[in-house]
Amino acid sequence: MLKTILVLATRNIGKTKEIRQILQDFDVEIKNLDDFGPIPEIEEDGNTFEENAYKKASFAARILGYPAIADDSGLVVEALNGKPGVRSARYAGNNATDEMNLKKLIKEMEKFPDPNNRKAAFECVISIATATGAALTYEGRCEGLLLDEPKGDGGFGYDPIFFYPELKKTFAELSIEEKSLISHRGMAFKEIISEFDKILTWIDINMPQFEPVKCKL
Repeated sequence: MLKTILVLATRNIGKTKEIRQILQDFDVEIKNLDDFGPIPEIEEDGNTFEENAYKKASFAARILGYPAIADDSGLVVEALNGKPGVRSARYAGNNATDEMNLKKLIKEMEKFPDPNNRKAAFECVISIATATGAALTYEGRCEGLLLDEPKGDGGFGYDPIFFYPELKKTFAELSIEEKSLISHRGMAFKEIISEFDKILTWIDINMPQFEPVKCKL
């Protein structure tokens, strides 16, 4: 019996490796966009994580003809009315580095020294879509507090100032194993794994029998 091909709507090697490991016990073959040659970039211009995740997953599924999975995630800060949110990776500008984004957020949070005003959460939405447009959505959330200066050498993005009270560490101080157990992305994938056999059945039902759309580059 042939394995179900599931396309990750990303070119990120690290993310591909991570998801292959997560789903290694299931009858599925994980590919990413680099396995299919030139594919147009997808602009993440949605107003929510769900919109961006679905846009990426459904686009990849439609042009490739295989079910696709995509995630969108970011940091939501209560005192900043949900910012940086969907613009987490571009908070300091479209070409901003992690360091630039982190510095901007630290500066913004100087207005809120009271710990009660430094609540934040990492949120993640994962979309699994087929070429018909049908999709399943999974969400994960991890709540914490923002520190006024970085701590730890691991992680990336806003991890050095995201303090997780239960472990009394920032995300940048956690091991990969510790972080995967409690992170927003880890929570979302835990839900997916718990019903992945049902997801494969859903994919079989919703996959159309036609050639994928040809893209003009």
